[in-house]
Amino acid sequence: MSYISITGLKPKGIISYIVFWRLAIPSFAQARNAKGNQFCEVKRIKRYQCTLTVWESREDMLNFMRSGAHLKAMKSFHKIATGRTYGFESEQIPSWPEAFALLQDKGKDY
Repeated sequence: MSYISITGLKPKGIISYIVFWRLAIPSFAQARNAKGNQFCEVKRIKRYQCTLTVWESREDMLNFMRSGAHLKAMKSFHKIATGRTYGFESEQIPSWPEAFALLQDKGKDY
């Protein structure tokens, strides 16, 4: 069983879009190299900048989330974007259409 994390963020404007990417690129690099990461992809879907990551455990995901470049990005989030997140345990990785549907149906707004 793995822990699946799905996020979908919408930058608030053109300046926020630039700041978002300045924070997102190092965060994505951090995720790819984080302990417990098994899968990491990004995709733009319906104006959302989405991530789909798979972790050995929820604890590994939380350790990543609360450190380094990702922690810095989270501290800026409310100034630059709105969005949703959804996490769950699963034996298989959802397809992008499945992941986006789960995010829309079950995701928590931020």
